[in-house]
Amino acid sequence: MFTHIKTSKENREVVAHLTRKLNLGTENIISRIALTYSLSKDRKLNLKDIQNSGGKGYSKSVLFGDYLDYYVGMVALHYNIHITDKDLAKYVKMHIDDGLQLLDEEISTNSNLDGFEFLADKIEKNLINI
Repeated sequence: MFTHIKTSKENREVVAHLTRKLNLGTENIISRIALTYSLSKDRKLNLKDIQNSGGKGYSKSVLFGDYLDYYVGMVALHYNIHITDKDLAKYVKMHIDDGLQLLDEEISTNSNLDGFEFLADKIEKNLINI
């Protein structure tokens, strides 16, 4: 299993901006949200499209805290791979980078939106779809 993840160079500032804008906690919390937001789009990302690793670095314990197994399990399930698959860390990284970009685009079009409103809106929309 991997020991750390680094975002793309481009996302170094994005995660800092989103952390300030959303006010939901530290950068690792925003990266967790980005990962799950990307996974919620139900798209499979292609490993050949992986971005550079010149951005923000996180150890697995800082990034996921006590919930490593849950996050890793979601990614493994999404790609139908085992949690020991050699590409698992790459998929995690790709979904964090993808999610940060998606969040940044969505937040930039809604400049008055705060983090709580954003999350409440996403939860409400998904509850309606159940």
